[in-house]
Amino acid sequence: MADEKDRFGETMRLVERAKEDIYFAERERELIAKLKAKLLPLARQESKLRCPKCPSELETFTFEGFILDRCHDCGGIWMDKGELEGVIRKITRGPLGAWLDKLTAKEEVKAKEGVTT
Repeated sequence: MADEKDRFGETMRLVERAKEDIYFAERERELIAKLKAKLLPLARQESKLRCPKCPSELETFTFEGFILDRCHDCGGIWMDKGELEGVIRKITRGPLGAWLDKLTAKEEVKAKEGVTT
């Protein structure tokens, strides 16, 4: 009887883990869909850049304010120096961090223009 009870408890733990995995997989799919929606193609510029992996041409896209090159055939995304760090920094910032970035960017622009408040 005790052995039967233990098997039921183990089954419930496995079901709980499976439900948790399904939940987080769905959230990841939603996040990926959101990020793909933010990947906007730029006005069809002919970049004439070739993919380093295959002979296809690269398409230029903007993502979170960064200009990226993507291969239509192999799906590779190519970045210039520092863009990966910039994208990661921008995506991992919360809403408060994004708001502070906007505030500091305005201050930097005013400082460059020589405007004092």
